Amino acid sequence: MSVTVPESQWRHVPVRPDVERWATRRTRRRVLVVVHTMIAGQRLLDTIRLLEGDVRVQVFFTQAPDVFGNGVAEFLDGLGGLVLPWSQAVQTVFDLALAAGHGGLHELPTPVIVLPHGAGHNKLAPAGRPGRTVAQRGVYGLSRQRLVRDGALVPEVIVLAHHEELTRLGRECPEALPVAEVVGDPCFDRIVTSLPSRALYRDALSARAGQRLVLVCSTWGPDSLLGQGWEILERLVDELPRDEFRIAALLHPHVWNAHGAWQVRAWLAGLGRSGLTLVSPYGDWTGALVAADYIVGDHGSVTLYGAMTGAPVLMAGRSDADVDPGSPLAELMSFAPRLRPDRPLRAQLKRSSATCRPQRYEKVASRISSEPGRFSRKMRALLYRKLRLRAPVSRTTTEPAPLPATVPYGEPGGVGVPWRRT
Repeated sequence: MSVTVPESQWRHVPVRPDVERWATRRTRRRVLVVVHTMIAGQRLLDTIRLLEGDVRVQVFFTQAPDVFGNGVAEFLDGLGGLVLPWSQAVQTVFDLALAAGHGGLHELPTPVIVLPHGAGHNKLAPAGRPGRTVAQRGVYGLSRQRLVRDGALVPEVIVLAHHEELTRLGRECPEALPVAEVVGDPCFDRIVTSLPSRALYRDALSARAGQRLVLVCSTWGPDSLLGQGWEILERLVDELPRDEFRIAALLHPHVWNAHGAWQVRAWLAGLGRSGLTLVSPYGDWTGALVAADYIVGDHGSVTLYGAMTGAPVLMAGRSDADVDPGSPLAELMSFAPRLRPDRPLRAQLKRSSATCRPQRYEKVASRISSEPGRFSRKMRALLYRKLRLRAPVSRTTTEPAPLPATVPYGEPGGVGVPWRRT
């Protein structure tokens, strides 16, 4: 259980100047992890694990206000960390804060490192509130709208995965270039490390020898694969012979949080009885991606990461989704075949294998990270530089992904196991 302090009692959280009166271990630096959404929190785990074993550093957590904040409290509870209410976080000075979102960061009296919560920066920011004129839509995470508040740059550091993002940042918000650092992508590195263990991930998803695993990946929102309808899932389950194919669905955590775990399971219960495997949003998703023989996706980050695996990628959802035309995701969408509703799915899958050009996927994958295998080393160096501490002499490593967890249909309670990195 985490130590979550009610808003009315925030002054009693032991982070006051006189904390040394009762603290068992005196630390030299304090780091605040700002969690906007569950997906952002999962992303931040790759960074805070780089502080493990360092008794000089105390890590605290807080939930920042966000429209997709449902599920964050349970996520933090599963971590077992010391959780401060937002009202205290914005009145307490820490040595450093980490975030993978932008809302409310200007309220913190603490330097903030902002990381991406997906595969780089591919989406265009929303057009704004109805009735307001927007001159130009920026790239989410790179635009002045997100990075500047009252004329001042909010982040202390903006973490990027690829050098080409510096060019895009320079177009969107040139004053942010001096604080941008390219360190790579943790999910990219974990996928590469996990590829040799593909058979283990297939076993975890009950894919038998000779079966081809079709992984359906849907992001959130009305333009997503599921937002455009359930027909693709229904047709895949109905049309593909179960002795030859196994079908699994990987849904963005926002889908679960917006509708509730019970509702998602209820909607998909019939397909589950017909053989659909549902991947838990609380587990690491990279193993499921590595296991796939075919990836059916949309404009979400998981589909882009799929370009790394060697499996053919087929597109669904809206073809005109809000994607930055200069992004690697837009490049993938430009050549990956789209599923046709008027043609048999089995034939389309077979054709995608025959026409797959690995070099095109490799080119897209190379645009995800320009620091392959180096995220842990470069990110740890950045953390300790900003904390003004000497980094530990031990080497950092990238571990393979844990086995994917699945959702049991028809059972009460949660959707799998509480989040933990194993």
